[in-house]
Amino acid sequence: MSILGLKKKQPKTFKVKVVTMDAEMEFSCEVKWKGKDLFDLVCRTVGLRETWFFGLRYTVKDTYAWLKPEKRVLDQEVPKDSPITFHFLAKFFPEKVEEELVQEITQHLFFLQVKKQILDEEIFCSPEASVLLASYAVQAKYGDYDPNFHKPGFLAQDELLPKRVLMQYQMTAEMWEEKITAWYAEHRGIARDEAEMEYLKIAQDLEMYGVSYFAITQNKRDTDLLLGVDAQGLHIYSPNSKLNPNKSFPWSGIRNISYSEKEFTIKPLDKKKDVFKFYSSQLRVNKLILQLCIGNHDLFMRRRKVDSIEVQQMKAQAKEEKARKKMERQILAREKQMREEAERAKEEMERRLFQLQDEARLANEALLRSEETADLLAEKAQIAEEEAKLLAHKAADAEQERQRLEVTAMKTKEEKRLMEQKMREAEQLAVKLVEQSERRLKEADHLKQDLTEAKDAERRAKQKLLEITKTTYPLIAAYSTPPAPPAPPEAVDCAYESASTRLDFKDSDMKRLSMEIERERLEYMEKSKHLQDQLKELKTEIESLKLEEQQQQAGLYNHRSEARGYVQEPPVYIPHSNRNSAYMSQMAYFEEV
Repeated sequence: MSILGLKKKQPKTFKVKVVTMDAEMEFSCEVKWKGKDLFDLVCRTVGLRETWFFGLRYTVKDTYAWLKPEKRVLDQEVPKDSPITFHFLAKFFPEKVEEELVQEITQHLFFLQVKKQILDEEIFCSPEASVLLASYAVQAKYGDYDPNFHKPGFLAQDELLPKRVLMQYQMTAEMWEEKITAWYAEHRGIARDEAEMEYLKIAQDLEMYGVSYFAITQNKRDTDLLLGVDAQGLHIYSPNSKLNPNKSFPWSGIRNISYSEKEFTIKPLDKKKDVFKFYSSQLRVNKLILQLCIGNHDLFMRRRKVDSIEVQQMKAQAKEEKARKKMERQILAREKQMREEAERAKEEMERRLFQLQDEARLANEALLRSEETADLLAEKAQIAEEEAKLLAHKAADAEQERQRLEVTAMKTKEEKRLMEQKMREAEQLAVKLVEQSERRLKEADHLKQDLTEAKDAERRAKQKLLEITKTTYPLIAAYSTPPAPPAPPEAVDCAYESASTRLDFKDSDMKRLSMEIERERLEYMEKSKHLQDQLKELKTEIESLKLEEQQQQAGLYNHRSEARGYVQEPPVYIPHSNRNSAYMSQMAYFEEV
């Protein structure tokens, strides 16, 4: 073989990169491979058996196309890049996902694709439904909600809501996360495949779910329209509204679909209805529309027939697999519960162990403290015993002192009683002396009055006697007797002296009486002075007895306080008010006397 021949030799393989919704794969394909060979290789690699929903899509200029299975890969309008990039996507969508999607991998791929279309706003979704779908997506990714593990901010890196929804409300990312977490917490116990199925069941009710839109124009009027192709049929939309179709052609009502270059013709099954025609700008788009119509119609007819043996086997296997997984989940849930209980029991045991260790440590410390306390208490007990002996001794002394004080108190009472008796006697004596003094004073007054009267009478008598003597005595002598010789002067003098003697006798009696009265007055004064001295001595003695009684009571109180083990200030002696008033009245009376 020549060198030129070697240069012209074509390679037998080419590189292909297949991008799925969650992975990228590269294959080395033979040049003669058809589209079906590459598709089957990808399905085997992924583990997919429900192949009729999927296809390999590639980009051609400003549109996309699906790899045809019956033609060689390199003979189609695939990019000339190396490696050639294909996207493994769902080409047709089921009417009821719960009944038609059998394999878990099929559900997962549909879930990822529909989720991406919602986030990219290729499928319109309301804010409420977006939050609910996001909660199921979080459940499928993170499993059951655990507040200890799923802290605030754990969804910060996840794209869960369309940008249109985020811009529609003035809410922060934390507020959206709080709303999603509130729904997410209610999905506890739902497995990943169940959460993805719940997501698809909600998504399949959205108006734009599974619809492929194409720009078309209607004949003659050149009106811009949108053609939608889905599992239910064909739908005609206004350019500004992809939610509510203006006109629909269900697959059950379509008799034939054909196109000639850019013209499409839809013939209804009812011949009375008009044929609908529309135009597309590109031939490639017309081929794509026809390809989607044929595939969706085939699946529509297939759903109305009995499942093939392969599908029945797949469903049976899927049912067994679901039952097995359900049992595994139950076993896993039980094991998880048992493990959680064991962990809780372990934590409880560890906590109890730590608690017991702490209690043991505290008990040891308490034991040491108790031993120290016991020693201190023993010392205190010894000291207390000595103090008790000392207190007993003091109590005995106090008892003796109390007895002595009681004897002294009794003596004091006796002395007090005697003193009171003496006071009563002194009072009686004072009363008697007062009465006697009053009587003597009265007698003295009478005697003075009599003396005065006697002196007056004596003076009058003397005067009268002198007068009589001077005037009448010579006459009486002349008439009563014969005349005699005149008496001598000595006789007259004798007579006068005799009369004067009688008068002097009366004066001596008066002087004697006055002397007796004066003597009695002096005796009374001496007795009064003696009585006052006795009263002063009695007052002094009473004061000394009161002071001694107070000292005795204070000593008795101190001895009793010492016997009880404490010392307190002696109380201030306050005498009884009645006794004090009586005593003061008596003393005032004696002082007055």
